[in-house]
Amino acid sequence: MRDNIAQLMQQAQKMQENMQRAQEELANLEVTGSAGGGMVNVTLSGRMECRKVRIDPSVLSDPEMAEDLVAAAFNDAVNKVNAQSQEKMSAATAGMPVPPGMKMPF
Repeated sequence: MRDNIAQLMQQAQKMQENMQRAQEELANLEVTGSAGGGMVNVTLSGRMECRKVRIDPSVLSDPEMAEDLVAAAFNDAVNKVNAQSQEKMSAATAGMPVPPGMKMPF
């Protein structure tokens, strides 16, 4: 019984170190989402901070279309960040079960 607890504690500590490393990697991550065939690009950090927005000048002649494309590019970038975050956090937990509904990173 003691060996099981000690082993579980070791696994938990390793998982915590892996998660911290994954969070640091995510902080340095930059992902670009695009819309309109690349006419609008939005670059986000792994922490969902907007780093850059590039809009093709031809889009600006139609403000409603520009707004839609910016929103679509932003959503594309968010989806990419979430996918990479999920991938890194899954790797960090190394197969340890995480309770349902618990979001990573904390």
